[in-house]
This record gives sequence, C-alpha cells and structure tokens, in this order.
Amino acid sequence: MEPFTTTPSEPAILTVSQISRSIRNLLEGEFRFIRVSGEISNLSRPYSGHSYFTLKDEGAQLRAVLFKGQQRFLAKDIHDGQQVVCHGRISVYEPRGDYQLIVDSIDFHGAGLLQLQFEELKKRLAAEGLFDVERKKAIPLFPRKITLITSPTGAAVHDFLKIWRNRKWGATIQIFPVRVQGKGAAEEIAEAIVRVNKETDSDIIVLCRGGGALEDLWAFNEECVARAIYGSTLPIVSAIGHEVDFTIADFCADLRAPTPTGAAEQIIPDFSLLQRQILLYKRQLTTLLLKKIDGYSRQVSQNRRLLGDLGRTLSHLTLQIDHHTSRLTHSMERLLQQQTFRLERVMVRLERQSPVNRMTIQAQRLRHATEKLIERTQALLRQKSAAFSAQAALLDTVSPLATLARGYAIVRRKKSGKNREEIITRSIQAHPGEQIEILLHSGRLECEINKVINPL
Repeated sequence: MEPFTTTPSEPAILTVSQISRSIRNLLEGEFRFIRVSGEISNLSRPYSGHSYFTLKDEGAQLRAVLFKGQQRFLAKDIHDGQQVVCHGRISVYEPRGDYQLIVDSIDFHGAGLLQLQFEELKKRLAAEGLFDVERKKAIPLFPRKITLITSPTGAAVHDFLKIWRNRKWGATIQIFPVRVQGKGAAEEIAEAIVRVNKETDSDIIVLCRGGGALEDLWAFNEECVARAIYGSTLPIVSAIGHEVDFTIADFCADLRAPTPTGAAEQIIPDFSLLQRQILLYKRQLTTLLLKKIDGYSRQVSQNRRLLGDLGRTLSHLTLQIDHHTSRLTHSMERLLQQQTFRLERVMVRLERQSPVNRMTIQAQRLRHATEKLIERTQALLRQKSAAFSAQAALLDTVSPLATLARGYAIVRRKKSGKNREEIITRSIQAHPGEQIEILLHSGRLECEINKVINPL
C-alpha cells in the first residue's frame, strides 16, 4: 500500500505496516546478537512444535520464541520456573505489533525461585506422607452434593457448571467463593476446606481454578492448603490450571483432574448416557433371557421325544420295581432262616465250650487243692513244732544259762581296742589289781583281784 500524499511542511503519513516494518528493522539492526537472562513463564507448545514463553524478572516481561529446529541443540527440555540465559535477536511480529526475542540457544542456570520453593515443599510433604496413595479417599460414583471452592467470577466455574447442566445430573452444586490468586488467597482456600467439612453435607469438594503462570497458581502451592486437603474428611478433587500445570494441591488431593472441565466430566455422571446404557443393558438382558428360554424349550422338546410316553414308561418301571421287590423279600427271608439256623448251632457249641462251665470246674478243683494244702501245712507245722520243742529242751540242758541257774558263775575281763572279752577259767590268767566282771544267773558283778592263788 502506498503512503498518503502530504504537503512539504507536514511529515509523511505512514501505514501501520510501514511503521511496524521500520521498527522491526531498527530493532533487528540494533539488537542482532544479544543475551537475555530471566525466568521462563507461560510456556506453551502448539501443534507446530515451536516453544512460546515469557522471560521475566521482577520488573518486566519479554515474549520469546524457540523454533522447533533449534530445540534439538538444547542440553535439556525447558519448563516454567527455569532461570536461563537466552541467546538470540530482537524482532517484531508485525501482525500483532509485538516485539519478541527469537531464541537461538539457551544456557540453563537452574530453576527459578518459585520453582525451587515448589520442589522443596513437595519433597518435604512427600516425606511426611501427605501424597501417599494409601490414604486417598474414594470418589463417590453418584454424588448428591458437590461444593466448588473457587472464584465465582472466573471462567473455570462456568466451564464446570456447563458440563453439569449438559449432563442433567440431579446433584446440587454449591459454590464457596474464595480468592484464588494473590496475597491471602491460600489462607482463604484452607479455611474454606475446613468450613465445608464442618458446615455442609457435601459428598465431594472441588478446588477449581483456570490456568496461569506459576506465580498465578501459587496459592495452591502453599503448605496451609496442602495440610487442609490432607486433613479433610471429604474427598477432594483438584481442578487447577491446564493439563500441563501441576500444584502441591494436585499431589495431596484424592483425585487430580487436568482442567475444571475434566473434573466435571470425571465426577458428574452423564444422566443421558446412563439412561442409554441402562436401556442397552435391558435390551441385552432381554435378548439373553429369550435366547435362554428358547434354548431350554428346545431341550424340553428334544427330551420329550427321547422319553416318549412318560406314563407308560413309569408303569413299566413300577412293575419292574414290584417284581424285584418280591424277589428281594423272598431272598431276604430265606437268608434270614439260614442265618437263624446257623446261629442256633453256634449257640449250642458255644454253650458246650462255655468259659463259665470250665471256670466252675476249675474253681471246684481249686477249692479241693486248697483244702489239701491247708491240711498238709497244718500237719507239717505240728511236726516242726514238736521237733522244735525237743531241740529247745536239749539246748536248754547244755545252755550256760542253765549252768548259771544252778549256782555257777562266769568270770571274764575286758580288753582294750577291738579284742573281745576274755573268759577266765584259770587263776594263772588273772593278775592282782586287775578289773574283772562276774556274770551271774541274774545280773553281774564288777570286781578287782586282790590276790591270785595258783594250784600247786
């Protein structure tokens, strides 16, 4: 397009394209090879494969693009929160009038401050068990009341409610309004979780927020929110950001949904779909039952043909049973008679060989033998007693005691040590002054020898 004509005293009127092209030439000529440090934020990768992101610091932001062909030269993949140094050139994207950094290569200087805080808190809470799968609560299949903790003016809540309306499920939706960004938002969210547990009869809680940069979602990375989720008795679903966004709340929650829309699709049953499924199952069940009934009917018909006239068959079987019953009865009677006859013969033989009779005979023999033994023992005792008396009389005749009874005495002395007492029969055996003992018929005397008189 040609520029408008002007008078010589007025500056030329340029079109938007012309001024944009001029600015691009100036920027590209001035900033051909530059190095820019900053933190990566709002990273996105569309189907083209190019990476679009924002470089930021505390005071400003700069759009940047890394084309697909240059990504193979990177040492590692880029992600939000990384602190990097980008090499490239400044250019202008004329259709939007935006200037941006065309990145040729990237030097990685580690994660940004927020990303470091995120990883540190994530590691500490994981060590405490706040992310353990075992403690996560089951999500109700058919919730009656759902509480959304979210900003009532955000697009996320409208996305959620849109799915709820479309699915025509009879659950009640309660919106608990909180700030989802900025100072104090985390404390509001944590308090809301506690209040919903105490003050409502909800079946499930949904933390709902749209996408954004890491710092925009930071309220859901605060420790107070994580501990409130962990302490909740109600199951909690996190529906925060886009599918690529992860927060600490996602790891603590009982279910993580990629988006608010995805959360609604996961927890709200589709009433129309359920009706169609029930109808389908009903038809399938009806068809199955009809097939079963038809199959059983064919089996009954086939069995009837095989069985023929069941009444005639039963009559024939009854006659056979009666015949076999009569034969069995006759056989049992005959067998009973035979066994009775055998039993009588055995009883006679048993009576003859009865142990009772034999024991009676042996008892009689035992009594007779006992009587004879007693008689012989008594006779032997009388014989032995008489012999004993004779021997006692003879012994008494020659007994020293009998001699002592006639007035005689026994003189003896005691020796020391183990020597026995010595009987003194001759005077030569005694010595004056020696102690002696005299045994009498009754008692004894202890004496001392005064004088010894020996025979001539």
